[in-house]
Amino acid sequence: MTGWNASEIPDQSGRTAVVTGANSGIGYVTARELARRGARVVLACRDATRGKAAEERVRAAAPGADVQFAPLDLADLSSVRAFAADLPGDRLDLLINNAGVMALPQRRTVDGFEMQFGTNHLGHFALTGLLLPRLREAGHGARVVTVSSGLHVLGTVDPRDLNMEHRYRRWIAYGRSKSANLLFTHELAQRLTAEGSRVVAVAAHPGYAATNLQTAGARMEGREAAARLAELANRLFAQSPEDGARPTLYAATAQDVRQDDYFGPRFEYRSSGTPTRRTVRAPWTRNDRAGAGLWAASERLTGVTYDWL
Repeated sequence: MTGWNASEIPDQSGRTAVVTGANSGIGYVTARELARRGARVVLACRDATRGKAAEERVRAAAPGADVQFAPLDLADLSSVRAFAADLPGDRLDLLINNAGVMALPQRRTVDGFEMQFGTNHLGHFALTGLLLPRLREAGHGARVVTVSSGLHVLGTVDPRDLNMEHRYRRWIAYGRSKSANLLFTHELAQRLTAEGSRVVAVAAHPGYAATNLQTAGARMEGREAAARLAELANRLFAQSPEDGARPTLYAATAQDVRQDDYFGPRFEYRSSGTPTRRTVRAPWTRNDRAGAGLWAASERLTGVTYDWL
């Protein structure tokens, strides 16, 4: 492993982090490494069995770690609200919006949103809004890190059809949801700056890492051959979750991070060297008008408002 790596994470003692989708893949590695450096880590996961198993794995990897599982289903806004209400303590230093779904067959969330847009963007938008007062209390060093994807370049958000009710295409839906992650980061960063807040909003993308994202959609449809092909591609071409987590961990802990940064591999496919803010970012993800429009729509759809910003 070359360049910046998890061994360079500063001491996180006394800090609290929430990591969504922390039961496997990049989310698990992110949670584990923060716990190793002394952070109190909440594993926010949909599946209780997998979440509790991940908690035990982190404890085994980081003896004495302060880590706990808490249930969170980003595809159900009532679950998002319950998680935020039940999160113990008043202080939160890091919110890692990591969980996501990719290229699923057309599905709806509990609240009726297109599943990829609803999970990847709206669930995290609501969660961030509900937890941001705690991040503000933490002050200097508090960050919101939202995990996007290099595949955001597949499409920008269409304000006339946020839920892709006309001609659903799974990969375009995924690209739009990941563009929404970046637009959200851009707009949040601007609002935090205008308020004079010391909370920093940034984004990251892992490149191509071997996780269960690649197989979930195929298995949901019973396409086992496609799932096995994806598993083979992961073994042959993908980088490890450890390498995939490096941009997220860098965005969460490095000293040179600025508002609205977007860190990823120097080469889009793999993390090679230190994560860089020069990774490819589509110009529409910095469009102020689009960001404000998505923000207003997200508040309306989720019922979570950021009035104090």
